[in-house]
Amino acid sequence: MDLTKAEEGKQYTIVRIETEDEELDSFLFSLGCYSGEPITVISRRRGSCTIAVKDGRYSIDNQLAAAIVI
Repeated sequence: MDLTKAEEGKQYTIVRIETEDEELDSFLFSLGCYSGEPITVISRRRGSCTIAVKDGRYSIDNQLAAAIVI
């Protein structure tokens, strides 16, 4: 399942990043999104969601969220 289907407030573990775009992959890695890392969806808005990874909170669009497999 990808991050777009995750419940708000529930912690998940990232299984993998599923993308062919190397730039997108390196961007997510710079946010701390990589295998084994815990991630939480804090809230959803139209077309985007706010996530908590490590000690940071980020707003990402649904294209990025779909690339994160939990």
